[in-house]
Amino acid sequence: MIPDRPISELLSSRRTVRSLEFFPPKDDAGLDTLRQTATALKRIAPDFVSVTYGAGGTTRDRTAQASAVLKREFGFTVMPHLTCVGHSRAELAAVADQLHRDGFRNIMTLRGDPPKGDTQFRPAADGLSHASELVALLKARHPDFCLGVAGYPEKHPEAPSLEVDLTNLRRKVDAGADFITTQLFFDNLVYYRFVEKCRAAGITVPIVPGIMPVLSLKQVRRFTEMCGAHLPPQLITRLEVAAENADVVEMMGMDWALDQIRGLLANGAPGYHLYIMNRAKSALALAAGLAA
Repeated sequence: MIPDRPISELLSSRRTVRSLEFFPPKDDAGLDTLRQTATALKRIAPDFVSVTYGAGGTTRDRTAQASAVLKREFGFTVMPHLTCVGHSRAELAAVADQLHRDGFRNIMTLRGDPPKGDTQFRPAADGLSHASELVALLKARHPDFCLGVAGYPEKHPEAPSLEVDLTNLRRKVDAGADFITTQLFFDNLVYYRFVEKCRAAGITVPIVPGIMPVLSLKQVRRFTEMCGAHLPPQLITRLEVAAENADVVEMMGMDWALDQIRGLLANGAPGYHLYIMNRAKSALALAAGLAA
C-alpha cells in the first residue's frame, strides 16, 4: 500500500489546506450514504479527510472500514482518529501497526470522551490517561506517523483554566504532535487569542481552525454545551428569527461559516477543517462561496 503524504508537509507548503471530517456509518446503509457523500465531495478536492472514532472503541471496525473506503475507492488522504478509551497499550499498538501497514501515515490523536453513560474518564487496564501519552506511544512505534491533536480555544470542559489546558496542549506537542486542529468556535477573536496564547506558551506547530456550519439552532446548542464553546448573541438572534424555516437557518449558518473562513484566511490561518456531519451540501456550498 502506497503511504499517504504527511499532513505536516501540506501545512508547511504555505498554501491553504482544506479538510473535512466524517463520522463512521453505523451500518451498511450508512456506508452507502458515505460513498454518495464522498462522491459529491470529490469535486472540491479536499487536501485530506478525517474519520472519527467512537467512545470506548464502539466504532473501531467501522472507522477502519470507512477510512479504507475513502482511501482506496476515492483516493483521499485519510486521517483516522484514535483514542485511548477502552484500549490497553498493546491494543493501541496493534491498531497503530495495522494503520501503518495499510498505508495510513496521519492520525488524529485524542484521549477521547468517556463511554456513553459515564461522566468521568477512566483508563483501561494497562491503558493511557492522556493524549500526550498516546502521541508518545505512536511516535515511538512509527516515527513517520504525522500526528494531529485537539486544541480548545475556549478550554477543554474538564480543564480548570485555559492556562492549565495550554500546559496540557504543550505536553502533546512536546511528545511529538505535528499540528493542532481546534474544537469548533463561532467567534474568530476566540481563535486569534488562542493562537497568541499558544505562541506565548512556546507552541509553534500549525493551528488549524475547526469550523462547523450551523444546520439548526437545537443542534448547535447541543454541541456547544458538550464542548464549552459559546454562541455569539448576533448568531443566536439570527437563528431564532429563522427558527421555523430550516432552509433559512441553514443558509444563515452557511453565511456565518463563510464569513468566518474568509476572515480566518485573511488573518493568516493555515487553512480550515470542516465538521460537516457527513453532509456534502455544507461543504459544497462553502467551496462555491469561497471560489466566488
